[in-house]
Amino acid sequence: MPQRRKFSREMKLAAVERLLAGEKVAALAKELGVGTKMLYHWRAKYLSGGAAALRSPGQHPRTAAVGPPRERADLAQAQARIVELERKVGRQELELDFFRKALRQVREKRQPSDGPGASSSTRQSRR
Repeated sequence: MPQRRKFSREMKLAAVERLLAGEKVAALAKELGVGTKMLYHWRAKYLSGGAAALRSPGQHPRTAAVGPPRERADLAQAQARIVELERKVGRQELELDFFRKALRQVREKRQPSDGPGASSSTRQSRR
């Protein structure tokens, strides 16, 4: 059984950057001695998870995808902020829908006057 080849993260990243710069996949694969399918796989991983997704050989996927503890804390904080903002946007959408419906109902109940001196479409309040 042939031995599996291993490529460093730096090599994978350089190949992906060249792909994204517009180089032909077939020519790059031939130059690097890898299959085109492998290049497409690396590009997909890079696009979905950035440079951290292109882990080096022998690295555990969880430790390769997530950096040092400070970086993980920043990521968790950013994700919490995203959740908070999405929740806020959802509430605002609900409020906008409510006010649109209320405005529509008010417009439907009001009837245009026939001209100057005509009675108003709504009753006047008595004070």
